[in-house]
Amino acid sequence: MPLISSANIACGAHAGDLETMIETVELAAKNRVGIGAHPGYFDLENFGRHERPISPAEAGRLVLLQVEQLFEVAGPKLRHVKLHGALYHQVCRDPALADGVISDLARLWPDLILYALAGSALAKAARIRGVRLAEEVFADRTYQPDGTLTPRDRPDALIHDETAAGAQVLQLVREGTVRTVGGTPIALRADTVCLHGDGAYAVPFARRLRHELEAAGIAVRPCRG
Repeated sequence: MPLISSANIACGAHAGDLETMIETVELAAKNRVGIGAHPGYFDLENFGRHERPISPAEAGRLVLLQVEQLFEVAGPKLRHVKLHGALYHQVCRDPALADGVISDLARLWPDLILYALAGSALAKAARIRGVRLAEEVFADRTYQPDGTLTPRDRPDALIHDETAAGAQVLQLVREGTVRTVGGTPIALRADTVCLHGDGAYAVPFARRLRHELEAAGIAVRPCRG
C-alpha cells in the first residue's frame, strides 16, 4: 500500500466482501492513499471480466449501488470511483452507457473523481457534464491504434517485461504518447497510471516503477480531479 497513491477497492461484486473492504480502507487511510470504489459486474467466478448486455440505466444503478456500499465503510474518505473489468471497457467505449453512468454520478456523487480510460467515451462524457475526471493509462497493458486496450484474450494484451512496462509509463507521463501494438505512437493524456494488484510480481513492479518515476523527478500523489 505505501507504494501507490490511490487504491481501487472492490465492493463485493467481482471480488471482496465487507471484511476486506474495511481492512483495505483502514490500510489505505493509514498510508494516506486515496480511497476509491471499484464497481464491476456481480461475477465472482470470472472476476468481472466477461461482458454482458446492459442498459444505460442498469449500468448507472450498478455503479451507484457499489459506490454506496464502499461509502458505508469509508465515509467522507471516499475520493474517487473507477469501474472494473468488462464493465469498465463497455462503458468506456459506448457513449450511451457512459452517459448513463455519468448522469447518475453527477447527480448523486458530484465530489467524486472519476477515473476513466484516457480518450474514451466515458472521459468525454465526464468532461461534457463537468464531472471531476482523471484520465487513466495502464502500465502493463498494450494499446490499439484507436487508444483502446488490447483485449485480454489476445496473447499481446499484457506487457510482462518490467523494463518495457516502466518505459511505457515514463513515455506516457513525460510525452503524453504511447506506442501501439502496430508500432505507431498515439497521443494519450496520463493523469493516473493503473497498476494491477493481482499479478505474481505486482509488489516488486510497483516498487520498481515508483523508484523510476521518482528518479525521473515525477511526484507520485493522489489525483485531485
